Amino acid sequence: MQTNIPEDILNTYEGHHADQILRACVHCGFCTATCPTYRLLGDELDSPRGRIYLMKNVFEGEKPTRKTLSHLDRCLTCRSCETTCPSGVEYSRLLDLGRHFVEKRTHRSFLDNIKRNALHWVLSNPKRFNRLYRLACKLNFILPKALKVTAPKPVQQLPLDRHERTVLLLEGCVQPTLEPNINIATRKVLNQLGISTISLKQTECCGAISHHLNKQKQALKTIRNNIDAWWPHVENGCDAIVSNASGCGITLKEYGRYLDHDPEYADKANTISNLVKDVSELISEQDIEILKIAEPVTVAFHAPCTLQHGLKLSTQVEDMLTKLGCECVPIEDSHLCCGSAGTYSILQPALSQSLKQDKLEKLQASSPQYILTANIGCQHHLNSESRVPVIHWTELIAKHLN
Repeated sequence: MQTNIPEDILNTYEGHHADQILRACVHCGFCTATCPTYRLLGDELDSPRGRIYLMKNVFEGEKPTRKTLSHLDRCLTCRSCETTCPSGVEYSRLLDLGRHFVEKRTHRSFLDNIKRNALHWVLSNPKRFNRLYRLACKLNFILPKALKVTAPKPVQQLPLDRHERTVLLLEGCVQPTLEPNINIATRKVLNQLGISTISLKQTECCGAISHHLNKQKQALKTIRNNIDAWWPHVENGCDAIVSNASGCGITLKEYGRYLDHDPEYADKANTISNLVKDVSELISEQDIEILKIAEPVTVAFHAPCTLQHGLKLSTQVEDMLTKLGCECVPIEDSHLCCGSAGTYSILQPALSQSLKQDKLEKLQASSPQYILTANIGCQHHLNSESRVPVIHWTELIAKHLN
């Protein structure tokens, strides 16, 4: 694609990288076939190709409007288009640059700003989220239906052995409160494989929430803080930084990209990114025969967008589950998003709900015993209306261990 970005914009970090990405696009339209919002709305401007044109126009000097921003906001950042694109266009990176560039040149409504700031304030701080969630549980009887919450699940702590090999486990922001047994199950499975875990307790988000809400400065500050906090473990020679939430994992994997322009942190960020493994990557490297499930279990695996399109681990979990004795039923349109997408389900409820209903219909079509997934956001989103229990795949394996 030819571009005509003015020199004063082209010489900025955003303009330079946007120009490179835009030039890779040949506007073939393959991306429209796998874009969830285009399939729902049928509007070219709600497809990757349409959004690319919108961003190109703004980078070339056109004044954006709130409508421009709304088309960008409606993108789930699922990256399905990146999997489809024959030209390797880094659409998600362009969207990060474009949203930031557009938002600086237009204004959100007062209510929109309030909602987004409130979400960021609550979700980006694990301790704050935990306190508020537990308070909401106590006040559940007076809360409107839309704000009612379910009580945290009981924690099933088990004594674990100490092993020579140790990895760092990222606990997540909302996961310890909403689904604490995911981390416990992960530790139990890794323990069975002879791997000890040190918990990386978080005082703030990994940066994903800030990026979802286009708070780029806060995201970069958070990433630097996390690098400082985790660096002593890196210097002590940790084997890996493990995430069992693919939404967090893809953010961690991209620390190097986010700080590629920071001379103080660029090398450290790259080191962190190279140490990051999704838990499925770590487990698949081991001899998993010891994890074999005695009785066959029929499951539908929902591969989160961050796992299949972001981390490019499209069939890794299903392959492992099959080896361990599960029957993984085929899922129609498995490449499409469930509508969770971080804060998307709150900021775009109508679109999110449509995507969720479609995804649940496909996941439940074969009447599996469980729906498995690999990301807390997808799990919580789907579980709210699923007839079939939705759990993290490590929880299923842990259930069958002695």
